[in-house]
Amino acid sequence: MTPPQIEHRKGGRTRRAVISAVLAVTLSAGGATAWALDRFVVPHAEITNVSEYEASQAGTSSTTDAASAETAASAVVTDTSYTSGDTGVTISTVTTGSGDDAVTYYVADVVLDDATTLKSAFAEDTYGENITETTSAIAEDHNAIFAINGDYYGFRDTGIVIRNGVVYRDEGARQGLAFYKDGTVKVYDETTTSAEQLVADGVWNTLSFGPSLLENGEIASGIEDVEVDTNFGNHSIQGEQPRTAVGVIEQNHLVFVVVDGRSPGYSAGVTMTGLAGIMKDLGATTAYNIDGGGSSTMYFNGSLVNNPLGENKERGTSDILYIAQS
Repeated sequence: MTPPQIEHRKGGRTRRAVISAVLAVTLSAGGATAWALDRFVVPHAEITNVSEYEASQAGTSSTTDAASAETAASAVVTDTSYTSGDTGVTISTVTTGSGDDAVTYYVADVVLDDATTLKSAFAEDTYGENITETTSAIAEDHNAIFAINGDYYGFRDTGIVIRNGVVYRDEGARQGLAFYKDGTVKVYDETTTSAEQLVADGVWNTLSFGPSLLENGEIASGIEDVEVDTNFGNHSIQGEQPRTAVGVIEQNHLVFVVVDGRSPGYSAGVTMTGLAGIMKDLGATTAYNIDGGGSSTMYFNGSLVNNPLGENKERGTSDILYIAQS
């Protein structure tokens, strides 16, 4: 069976193309192949025009981030920083080692005026499976000043998905990360609660990937052995890899890190323990690993900050976390 042709929008190189090629070679023709292609390759939209859907769920009229442009005069942007009221984003670049041992990573120190300033958005403004756009494309669609890739929720069918206070999926499976409206951020066990309970407790956004990197400021044990899931086409997250992580310094004070990798001489990537060490050195007390590899992307003020896989090209992803320019 020949896999279907997938359109790659706006330069996004998705893992769907790799999976479809592998499936065509490794799976027997017939029902198994058709099922796998449908599950892991073919886009399935469940909710379109998510922006309007979220507004209706909140009982408010539909608005867009672009509407805040009226107050743009109060925002100050430089090549590496953004301030608007009490919200601030500062971008820095760090390189350690040399030669094939060099590691380059990018840090966004973020102070929020309100926890709900940090938002989430889906590729193509659509919730579903195998729907992707580049981080930059999603960010531009939402007038973002800053963005990172999310947890690639659309590649799996488990994990609690709450975005901007709205429940999209309630299938607890692993350690998750919950962002609360009061500015606290906690690692939690998805299997011991429900999405409805989390929203009732004040959760604004969740991520479902992991593992947790720091516990009370110390590197968590066993993080080199964690597998996020066993979906077909999902390779191990062990070894030196490109990484993306979220860290908590204090209430409404976050740090986001993107590590480039798989590029000898520029950046080899880091192990999970190495990533935890970076987050600890930055002063985080809680830190959490999210989707990495070619998905690891940081965006700021209209441009890609990092250099994914040393090729300066983004791979498509399901979702982003972002701060809209005001």
